[in-house]
Amino acid sequence: MRKTLTTLAVACCALGAAAAPAQAMAPAGNAPSCVVVWQTTGTITKTGYARNDCSRTLRLKIVWAHGTDGSCHTVRPGGTIWSKVPRGVRNFDGASTC
Repeated sequence: MRKTLTTLAVACCALGAAAAPAQAMAPAGNAPSCVVVWQTTGTITKTGYARNDCSRTLRLKIVWAHGTDGSCHTVRPGGTIWSKVPRGVRNFDGASTC
């Protein structure tokens, strides 16, 4: 999977198109496999994202280790949610349904 994502990102960039998020990963929570999750890390905070690529509306939340998860949101197909936390011991664990 990772090799496929890397190959796809390189191919997209070579064509001048926008690539998928740099840190896209399989959901670690209980969200269906059609939900794409990734995180970005800044100097002070980190942000977890979940995009609903499913054909139906879902209730999703961002899951963090060592602390409170993100709020539950209704996400239509194509919609994205995010949750921002301070950098530190919190680890991004993906997304779950709620």
